[in-house]
Amino acid sequence: MATGSWQSPLLTFGIGLLGAAVTYALSFPAPFLTGPAIAVTLAGLAGIRTKALPQRLRDVVFVILGLTIGQGVTPEVFGAMRVWPVTLAALGASLFAIIFFTRAALMRFWSMDAATAFLSSSPGHLSYVLGLSEGVKADLKIVSIVQSIRVLALTLLVPVAVTLTGQIPDGIQQAPVETAPGPLLGLILAAGLAGYVLQRLNLPAAYLIGGMLVSVAAHVTGLVSGVMSYWLAAAAFVSLGGLIGSRFSGVTRRDLARAFSAGVVVTVLGVVLAAVFALLAHWITGMDLIAILIAFAPGGLETMAAMSVILGIDPTFVATHHVARLLMLTAIVPFFVLRGRGK
Repeated sequence: MATGSWQSPLLTFGIGLLGAAVTYALSFPAPFLTGPAIAVTLAGLAGIRTKALPQRLRDVVFVILGLTIGQGVTPEVFGAMRVWPVTLAALGASLFAIIFFTRAALMRFWSMDAATAFLSSSPGHLSYVLGLSEGVKADLKIVSIVQSIRVLALTLLVPVAVTLTGQIPDGIQQAPVETAPGPLLGLILAAGLAGYVLQRLNLPAAYLIGGMLVSVAAHVTGLVSGVMSYWLAAAAFVSLGGLIGSRFSGVTRRDLARAFSAGVVVTVLGVVLAAVFALLAHWITGMDLIAILIAFAPGGLETMAAMSVILGIDPTFVATHHVARLLMLTAIVPFFVLRGRGK
């Protein structure tokens, strides 16, 4: 088995491409994201050593995803922002509910200690959570598997659920004009610089946000027209799917069996509680329920933002709320972690 510094990521990308081809042929929803996630997950569980792209290439992928998300901003989006404070407040309330009820369930029915249960129940921001967990006794392998199951399940189920509602707009089937190569290269360089600056400021998902901000600014001001290259966007989605699936590399069947049911419960409880608050926000604001549900879904920022692009749902609204979720968790998590350290 190839184990070099570039062979494993290349193999992972190839497996992802195969998965994308199969799901595309089967007309599966969001095939360039869900196909690679499925294929790479199965390969990892089968014992194949899969690995995500090196960090620099991963940054490029997130820049492309950010540029793709930002290109959907229209003047109508700014008019809709006046009701976003209501949805953001509902999102914050949902985070507290998810952490409280999920943590309690894991401690009661899976006999997890308080620290492991909390880290497993956090709806996102896993790298930040684990970074703060130094000095706290927790089973980090279980935490990682539970959280990976959550992200994978939402990646696979969200497009299926939206498709079953019949609310995917016809517009996503069209092929808009792509941005010319020169301006596109300029956008990528500017987005990379913006991502670097945001990373230096310790902002989560810095390169994704940098790409989104640059794309929004360029398209709203009219400096750039057109959309991301279809092939670049597809490659970025395949890479993201491979990144999600590669989390299961090296996980044994025994480890998976121990954490699988907990991961399912974390996902189901998170989705149900997020849906309750999404319905409340929909009732108050009258905004599109599908958009709010994806904005509130306790999945990864990059994954859900990319999903909104693929499914033709307002990506700015979705990305903004997932960025807000990470920032809220940045404030919430230290309170629980520090309290755990004091016990």
